[in-house]
Amino acid sequence: MIRLIICVFLLMAGMFMFFTATVGVNKYRSLNRIHTSALGDTLGLLFVISGLAIWRGLDFTSVKLVCVVLFFWLASPVAGHMISRLMVETHEDLGEIEVIRKDEEL
Repeated sequence: MIRLIICVFLLMAGMFMFFTATVGVNKYRSLNRIHTSALGDTLGLLFVISGLAIWRGLDFTSVKLVCVVLFFWLASPVAGHMISRLMVETHEDLGEIEVIRKDEEL
């Protein structure tokens, strides 16, 4: 019964992370969108697969689920970095930074 409660808590936490990542992707613009989606995917997948592994118990299937999480943790930051780099290189307004100096009047 305790294992079931932990599983449900982890699955609900994962679903909450996926939901907030979806809201963040639709709310933010530009590079914040990539950060929101990468963070939501990584934490959401961790919680959901951890819940499934605890529900399944200690067997070969749970070991495979842990391997999926490890692979995703290695691949997701690299993919996010490559996508953001492509976005910066192809979008003409992202490279410009506006600097406000004290000597200028607003």
